[in-house]
Amino acid sequence: MMTLGMALANLVRQWRLINDERLRPLGLTQSRWITLSHLKQEDGIQQHRLARRVGVEGPSLVRTLDGLERLGLVERRPCANDRRGKTVHLTAAVRPLLSEMDAVLDHTREQVLAGLSEAELAELERMVRHIGANLQQLSEQLGEREGKQ
Repeated sequence: MMTLGMALANLVRQWRLINDERLRPLGLTQSRWITLSHLKQEDGIQQHRLARRVGVEGPSLVRTLDGLERLGLVERRPCANDRRGKTVHLTAAVRPLLSEMDAVLDHTREQVLAGLSEAELAELERMVRHIGANLQQLSEQLGEREGKQ
């Protein structure tokens, strides 16, 4: 029997695979389009925070950022309040690619959510935010516990 956690993980995996196939013609790998999506939400984020949001270790993100930087799509700058840290910024050159990427992602989202009413979508979003808040609280508690050891 598939648990709720397994079912949710399976949905995310399938959704990402479809997006991967559809974004490949734009030259975007999963690590690149997910990183760009997060940067679009928070341009100028510290590199270590971006790695956490993307869900990868620092060295993996560095490889992705190196590639995006070589393409002129992002740039890293020294962090104002942490001289060892870097912030990551989108460049003007990435804007056309982001528009194409968003169109693909929006089309997939429409297809994935087809048949759900506005009320059902609102309820689903409410439940996902609630579960996310619970997970955040648990994560913070674990972090506090680890800090005490």
